Amino acid sequence: MAALIDTPAPSVQAAGVRNPSFLQIQDVVKDFGGQRAVNHVSLDIAKGEIFALLGSSGCGKTTLLRMLAGFETPSSGRIVLDGQDLAGLPPYERPINMMFQSYALFPHLSVWENIAFGLKRDRLPRAEIDERVAAMLKLVQLEAYAKRKPHQLSGGQQQRVALARSLAKRPQLLLLDEPLGALDKKLREETQIELVNIIEEVGVTCVMVTHDQEEAMTMASRIAVMSEGRILQVGEPSDIYETPASRFVADFIGNVNLMDGTLVQDHPDHVVIDCGHCSHYVGHGITGTEGMAVTVAVRPEKIRISRDTPPGPHNRLQGTIKDLSYFGSFTVYHLQPAQGPVLKISQSNTERWRSEALTWGDTAWASWPDTAQVVLTQ
Repeated sequence: MAALIDTPAPSVQAAGVRNPSFLQIQDVVKDFGGQRAVNHVSLDIAKGEIFALLGSSGCGKTTLLRMLAGFETPSSGRIVLDGQDLAGLPPYERPINMMFQSYALFPHLSVWENIAFGLKRDRLPRAEIDERVAAMLKLVQLEAYAKRKPHQLSGGQQQRVALARSLAKRPQLLLLDEPLGALDKKLREETQIELVNIIEEVGVTCVMVTHDQEEAMTMASRIAVMSEGRILQVGEPSDIYETPASRFVADFIGNVNLMDGTLVQDHPDHVVIDCGHCSHYVGHGITGTEGMAVTVAVRPEKIRISRDTPPGPHNRLQGTIKDLSYFGSFTVYHLQPAQGPVLKISQSNTERWRSEALTWGDTAWASWPDTAQVVLTQ
């Protein structure tokens, strides 16, 4: 992967996004005691968009979110929301609300009182508070739980109370810090779509932070992948997954097989890459020259495994099944070739029983179409 250079990064935005300048993060830097946590980040986020900052722990995503909220001050750069520079504005004066991973509900207050808390602090008329809280309870489908305390609710219900409290003040920007991290896997999957539907119904612009790739890809309209304080790629979930811009992004998002090789044939409509233990025929041209070192990325679900020998000299290899894991709807095979790294293969279980099912120790062939590969040059 190419080395990261300490120079300002250009602003990144997706084609076709309306009003991309609603939230502008302009060349923002944040240093802590000589250590750079956020390194020249620039982003344009559209009004009404659900935007995800995705990365591993320590990549700078939470620090960036805290600067948006006003809990941290940028070392340099600007943050502009709907034309207003947020520099110098304390958190309570920003038209922004943040929902924390812990939800931070008041245990001694009822659901109704938790949602109304911020509105009371703003000294809104009682009638308006009643109206807004009722609307929020209806929105998150908790009208029957208005008098309950947080400990009397499930994790998913507490999450919806925290969301309702954040939305009750009608913020221009909603910040979500690992919004579903406290939920178990099944409840998290159920809540993802529910949360998106609520946010889209309100129409609020949302920036969320997560290290969960599935969560980001399910909930966000666009994703920024971060590493070492920098943004490596911005795009729609399908763009990030299917056309990663670097080896790091390909390896970070989902499962992938990475094979290092050399470009041996370079044509406008196809290239051939020699990886030693196998040869890749890629059915499109790339920006490169013969003899250059490249990495070929192939997702496990795009590979077919079979006892039968596939035709042709390219896009295939033979090996022994070293391991397999059954997940119900699909099975993951680890195929060990005579040379080279283990190949991960994800096979859909479209039949209830397979008469010739492959198992540990079997010899098998892996093959993939010439559209399955992504060629990475950095």
